[in-house]
Amino acid sequence: MDKNILIYAIRAALEAGAKIMSVYTDPEADFEIEKKADNSPLTIADRKAHEVISGILADTNIPVLSEEGKKLPYETRKSWTELWIVDPLDGTKEFIKKNGEFTVNIAYIANCKPQAGVIYIPVKKELYIGDCEYGAYKVSGIESLCENENIDSLINKAVKLPVKEERKEFVIVASRSHLSQETEVFIEKMKSEHSSVNTVSKGSSLKLCLIAEGKADVYPRFAPTMEWDTAAGHAIIRAAGKEVYHTDGETPLTYNKEDLLNPWFIAK
Repeated sequence: MDKNILIYAIRAALEAGAKIMSVYTDPEADFEIEKKADNSPLTIADRKAHEVISGILADTNIPVLSEEGKKLPYETRKSWTELWIVDPLDGTKEFIKKNGEFTVNIAYIANCKPQAGVIYIPVKKELYIGDCEYGAYKVSGIESLCENENIDSLINKAVKLPVKEERKEFVIVASRSHLSQETEVFIEKMKSEHSSVNTVSKGSSLKLCLIAEGKADVYPRFAPTMEWDTAAGHAIIRAAGKEVYHTDGETPLTYNKEDLLNPWFIAK
């Protein structure tokens, strides 16, 4: 992939973030919360972000699979050699709680593998970008792109990931809203293997960002997720030299499967 195609995804994520924040910060806003088929929440911010992202990515002529878009049958998708996988607002529960732990996720998938990804945290104005060819980076204090912005100019003002730092404790990152019994067993196992263990709870794809950034060592997920929950973070983790595996610790997750439900996984 031409790395500057990723500029479309970055622009889409930033503009979606602006739409989300216009709802989030409006004291008069009604989030217009609905329940989806799986009983998870959907808000007007999800819908606005989806519209923005779909419009911008349409210019790439690469098909889009989005959580809030039309659920395309596998017969249509199976011939795609490349696609975008999008979660316009990851962490809707965190958005509704107003704790700031929600993101915009956009991933570029080629031959079922996450090759590039963008995660934007609107509240913090932080952008994570990754491409398996040129690495993973974090840009702080960003809300929009300059007129002639490209990947190289963004990298020039970014921090390369993972960040090297001395840390004596072993850090496990876990879901804020979905901590299963199996995850608790895994955490106890890690405590028996490491002298000092710290568990950090985060919402949305922020957990994957912490692995890519080097601020956490492992993220076990023994609860349901969908491809759009992990694709962007997985791409950034791969770009940072790490991986997201099935629970066997050897087989990486793949994408654009017939069943879009992920297996349980461990990111490290």
